[in-house]
Amino acid sequence: MKLKKKECLACGKELIGRSDKRFCDLHCKSSYHYRKSLEETPRFYSKVDNQLKLNRKILKNYNKSGKATIRALTVLGLGFNPSFFTHYWKNAKGDVYLFVYEFGFLKKKENNVEKYILIKWQEYME
Repeated sequence: MKLKKKECLACGKELIGRSDKRFCDLHCKSSYHYRKSLEETPRFYSKVDNQLKLNRKILKNYNKSGKATIRALTVLGLGFNPSFFTHYWKNAKGDVYLFVYEFGFLKKKENNVEKYILIKWQEYME
């Protein structure tokens, strides 16, 4: 009876050692699983989490002082998606600010141009 040679799942080299061995080294194991993860469709959780991270990064970048106004096209062009936010806050005037963690935004139209008013979360908002 002749035993079948086992090959590394990543590179195809002959495996030497344990009978249940699947990879020749850690590099092959890592590259195999990385390539496999690229083939899978991203999970819903990952899509939402990635969009929230991108939204926060964009808001943080344009709101260095705690309050700012920016044209909507500027942030939308960078991948900002206002449908993804973590919570909201309503001020005394009735304006509802949507927040991505500590960075908030409110859509306004001024002189027929859509803009976002950016703010940072404050303790009095709790």
